[in-house]
Amino acid sequence: MRLTSREAGAALRRGLVIPAHPLAVTASRRLDERSQRALTRYYLAAGAGGLAVGVHTTQFEIRSHGLYRPVLTLVAETAGDDDRARPVLVAGVGGGTRQAVAEARVAADLGYHLGLVSLAALPRASTDALVRHVKAVSEVLPVMAFYLQPAIGGRDLPYAFWRRVLEVPAVVAVKIAPFDRYRTQDVVRAVQDAGRADAVALYTGNDDHIILDLVTPFPSLRRGRRRPLRIAGGLLGQWAFWTRRAVEYTARCHRIARRNGSVPTDLLRLAQQVTDLNGAVFDAANRFAGCLPGIHEMLRRQGLLQGRWCLDRGVGLSRGQLREIDRVCATYSHLSDDSFVREHLDDWRR
Repeated sequence: MRLTSREAGAALRRGLVIPAHPLAVTASRRLDERSQRALTRYYLAAGAGGLAVGVHTTQFEIRSHGLYRPVLTLVAETAGDDDRARPVLVAGVGGGTRQAVAEARVAADLGYHLGLVSLAALPRASTDALVRHVKAVSEVLPVMAFYLQPAIGGRDLPYAFWRRVLEVPAVVAVKIAPFDRYRTQDVVRAVQDAGRADAVALYTGNDDHIILDLVTPFPSLRRGRRRPLRIAGGLLGQWAFWTRRAVEYTARCHRIARRNGSVPTDLLRLAQQVTDLNGAVFDAANRFAGCLPGIHEMLRRQGLLQGRWCLDRGVGLSRGQLREIDRVCATYSHLSDDSFVREHLDDWRR
């Protein structure tokens, strides 16, 4: 039985590992349903508490290829077949307001719990227009607002936007992914100033700061509130591979946060290792041009994908990126979950 909206909200506030779900395609750029289902089963078996579909990692081109509904349907059906897992389902919602509302209706019909609303299609819209856009979507589906970094199509979003959008009752979460500490702080401050620190779940998408985001206590800025505000979990393309290890270190971060404990040196060291790993796979040296095939390459090596193909035939690894991926795989083999995948892969690909 799927989670109710109330149960999904409570789970989000507790903090979840939510992989941004890749798209599996064949060499001829057709949907590879067998591999797509295997990925979903892998994430749930690894302990992920949610799945994000139709987001950047799923490839925005699914819309122009007529794959938005089929892919969302396939993931939701596969997740529903697992009686042991009750994941929070997040649908990427993009485009102008008419398109975004239509996508939200599709996601709601398929049983998704909330929509991750991208504003990339509105690069010159005013704050008023952006807030109206989010409100329109929220009338169809609860919203996870999204601060997407400009390097991959996002835009600067001022504190004034966040302060206003967080007053929308159906905004129940925020994915913070500007890759910028000042902008991250803007969102945290706006949540507190809006008086919604106990109602809105904060999720990191800052791939360069994952573990440190999960253990950082943000000081309370409101009178009478003594508990620090914390980022509860993550919705990350980084967690689309080696997911089992991500679940383990996120659980450790949660234990530290619950007891307000100091952060051990080995966890700080791990934070830098995860960032270095991300830099290679996501192709930070080339402004993330090879991030999608980089993720696919990691999954291909484990047998979860058959290749690193993308819908756009012009998208591939950058020069030198494969060498960098080889380096981090050798250096950080302790972060892999290869043995876990080998043990279960045949069952997931059934």
